[in-house]
Amino acid sequence: MSASILINASYFIVAVLFILGLKSMSSPVTARRGILWAGAGMVLATLVTFGWPGMHNYTLMVVALALGGGAAWWSGKVVKMTDMPQMVAIYNGMGGGAAAAIAAVKFAEGEVHGTVVTALAVLGTVMGTVSFSGSCIAFAKLQGIMKKAFRLPAHNVVNVILNACTFFVSIAIVTSAYPTPILIVALFVLSLMLGIIITMPIGGADMPVMISLFNATTGLAVGFEGFVLANPALIIAGIVVGSAGTLLTQRMAKAMNRSLTNILFNPITGEAQTSGEGSGGTMKEATALDAAAMMHYARKVIIVPGYGMAVAQAQHKVWEMAKLLEEMGVEVKFAIHPVAGRMPGHMNVLLVEAGVPYEKIFDLDEINAEFPQTDVALVIGANDVVNPVARTDKSSPIYGMPILDADKAQNVIVIKRGKGAGYSGIENALFYAENTRMLYGSAQQAVSSVIQRIKEMAL
Repeated sequence: MSASILINASYFIVAVLFILGLKSMSSPVTARRGILWAGAGMVLATLVTFGWPGMHNYTLMVVALALGGGAAWWSGKVVKMTDMPQMVAIYNGMGGGAAAAIAAVKFAEGEVHGTVVTALAVLGTVMGTVSFSGSCIAFAKLQGIMKKAFRLPAHNVVNVILNACTFFVSIAIVTSAYPTPILIVALFVLSLMLGIIITMPIGGADMPVMISLFNATTGLAVGFEGFVLANPALIIAGIVVGSAGTLLTQRMAKAMNRSLTNILFNPITGEAQTSGEGSGGTMKEATALDAAAMMHYARKVIIVPGYGMAVAQAQHKVWEMAKLLEEMGVEVKFAIHPVAGRMPGHMNVLLVEAGVPYEKIFDLDEINAEFPQTDVALVIGANDVVNPVARTDKSSPIYGMPILDADKAQNVIVIKRGKGAGYSGIENALFYAENTRMLYGSAQQAVSSVIQRIKEMAL
C-alpha cells in the first residue's frame, strides 16, 4: 500500500472520529466518550502528519508538540471549573492565530497561487486573526484584567471603516498576482484591530455568544487554510468546528432574541441602565432560616443557577442541599438558560461536575411551564435570565429575550452578594417583586447556612 493511500485512509478515519465525537457531545450522557473519540482523531491526524510526503523539520515538530502539549496538559489540570470560559476563549484564539500564522508563512514563501487559493488564504487570515485578537480581549474580560466594557467615540463608524478597509485590502491581494508585503502586513494589522474593536464593548451578557462566534470563525479559518495546504485533516476539522460553532451561535442569539448584528454593533456593555429603586419597590431580605423553612415545607423546588454560583464554586454545596431536600420528600429540579454563565453549557458542566444527575437538569423550554406549580424558585447568582422586564419593558436592552419564568413561582428566593445590578448592568425587577426574598451573601456561604438550618429542622 502506497504512503498516499495510507495517509488518505487515515484521514478518512479521522473524519469519522471527529463526526462521531461531535455527535456524542450533543448529550451530557455521551459527551465524555465524544471527547475521547475526537481526541483520538486528533492524535491520529498528528501522527499521520509525520508521514506526509516531503515532510521535514521533525525535531522542531516534536519540540512544538512537547511545548504545546505540556502547556495544555498543565493548564487543563490546574484550571478551575469557574475559569473554564476564559480557557475556552484563549484556546479558540490560539487556534485562530495558528491558522493565520499558516497563511502568513505561505504568503512569505510565495506559495499562494491562483485566485481561489488566494481568496481562501485571505479568508483564513482575516477570520483567524480576528478570532485571535478578539479571543484575547474576551480572555482579558473574563479573567478580570479588563474590568469594564470600552467603546470608542463613534464606535460603530470606526467598526464600519475597519471592515471596509479590510475588505478592500483583501480584494487587492486576491486580484494581485504577486501581493506586496505591505498589503499582507496591512491585512494582518487591520484584522487584529477589527477583532479588538468588535470585542471591547461586549459585556458579560453577550460574552457566551461571542465565544461561540469566535469558535466558529476559528474553525472556518482552519478549514480554509486546509484547502491552501491541501490537507484533508485540517479541512475536515475546520469545517466541522466551523459549522457546529455557527449553528450554536445562531441558537444562542435566538435564545437572547437578538440578532448577531445587534450583538456586535449594539452590545449590552455592562453599564448600569437604572439606579436606586427604579423598579418601584424595595428588596425584601430573608435569613437562611427563612429560606430553609420555605424549601423544607415545599412540595417542589426549582433551582436556577447563574454565574454567581460559579464564582463562589458553590455547585457542590447546592447539590448537597438538593439531596437533603429530596430526602425530606421535596421534588427538586434544576433550570438552565441557554446563555447562563460565561460560555455555552457553563452551568451544565458545573452541575454535572458536582454530581447532579442529567435527568434533573432541564433547559428553558422543558421547565418554564412548571414554574407556576412550583412552591419555591431558588435563584443563585443569576440575573438577566430571570429578569421579567424582558417580557414587559420595550426600552430594556433585553426586551424579547426568552427568560426562565422564576417570577411565576409561588415564592422566589434570590441568593445575591449585594444590592447592585448584575454584570450586564440591567436592574432586575424580580428582586423587587412581592413574592421575592433576597438572601445576601456569597453563594457558598449562603447555601452552607441554609444546609445547616435544614439539618436542624430535620432533627
